[in-house]
Amino acid sequence: MQPTAITSSVVPAIIAPSAAAGAGSSGTPPFGDLLKNAVAGVDRLEQQASSAVEGLLRGTGVDVHDALIATQKADMSFELALAVRNKAVAAYQQVMGMQF
Repeated sequence: MQPTAITSSVVPAIIAPSAAAGAGSSGTPPFGDLLKNAVAGVDRLEQQASSAVEGLLRGTGVDVHDALIATQKADMSFELALAVRNKAVAAYQQVMGMQF
């Protein structure tokens, strides 16, 4: 399994909803909207994984590999969001530690 294949399928799922939302004058969405949409994308993937696992357990025609792929996408998106959050917190702490 190649990391680039997983990343390329997870990152657009997180970032894609923000492309049309609240574009500023330069065509890019505000940072707050970008974060809000990223969290919504992670939540959407978590809900899809949950429904896939539930369908698998109930025997409603969900294949094992589909449920596994959905849970891996949700896990990867959560890990990506957590890494971005940790980097943002570290950057904030570094800026707050600067003396002017």
